[in-house]
Amino acid sequence: MNILITGGAGFIGSNFIHYLSKEHPTYNIVNMDLLTYAGNLHNLDDLKDKANYNFVHGNITNQPLVEQVIRKYQIETIVNFAAESHVDRSILHPQIFVETNVQGTLVLLEAAKKFELRKFIQISTDEVYGSLGMTGYFQETTPLAPNSPYAASKAASDLLVRSYYQTYKLNMNIVRCSNNYGPFQFPEKLIPLLITKGIVGQKLPIYGDGQNIRDWLHVSDHCRAIDLVLHKGEEGEVYNVGGHNERTNNEIAALIIAELKLDKSVIAYVRDRLGHDRRYAMDPTKIETKLGWKPEYTFDSGIQETIRWYLQNVKWWSPLQNKAEIN
Repeated sequence: MNILITGGAGFIGSNFIHYLSKEHPTYNIVNMDLLTYAGNLHNLDDLKDKANYNFVHGNITNQPLVEQVIRKYQIETIVNFAAESHVDRSILHPQIFVETNVQGTLVLLEAAKKFELRKFIQISTDEVYGSLGMTGYFQETTPLAPNSPYAASKAASDLLVRSYYQTYKLNMNIVRCSNNYGPFQFPEKLIPLLITKGIVGQKLPIYGDGQNIRDWLHVSDHCRAIDLVLHKGEEGEVYNVGGHNERTNNEIAALIIAELKLDKSVIAYVRDRLGHDRRYAMDPTKIETKLGWKPEYTFDSGIQETIRWYLQNVKWWSPLQNKAEIN
């Protein structure tokens, strides 16, 4: 298979490229990434000399470049990870999120239609569903109700992908995941933010009262789910992927504090985020029953492994701390 991974220098994209390279060593992988602040080619240093891995520096909004890449590498499938993804940044600069997440997805869809690609997979998020109360779970049939510019841009791109299946019969799948964590995550997101700040002796910022709940999914389990959808996903279907690991932000902070042997006084509660969703939780029954996916990581084992990775890779994340600050 000749496969184009967009946004492959980011957190989930680079982990998926590592996964593909290991599990499907004969696949030809093309990684197209703009290398914005959160993109890091060093995530893939071990693959750069492989004959079946190629990197293209470019923007998915650049239609001539996208078409050139598809022709040159005889691309058959696109997995679209490329996205602006940080809610706080979307509140300050929503136009950037619309340009990349909506316009960029449209360019990819047009190219997939034009070249009659075998499959298009859109990597989405639980945030398109909005906020849950204290009971219940998001299912694939839950109406989309995004509450941030980021979530709205992802919901819009999901609907574009769906429309290309309904109108043009483009073979597509949408994968909506809960909050990912694991190695190579840029230190602006909650878990790496708290770990890295804890390691260097800084305060650990927590929004509001810290009682917001997220369902946490190890990135390796997410990669296995995407691989199953890539090879076995039913045409036109959406799949929710969740880790069965609901935790409050306070619980996450307490766990990290305990692992790093810090004092509880390092927590600093800060003004809450605008439109902060209270709870997300995914029902992954469909992908479990239809495709046989199950998460392999427990949260306890996954978070301990993740903390160890950041302790062992200070040279990777230390230069990124300033970039993680929002201006």
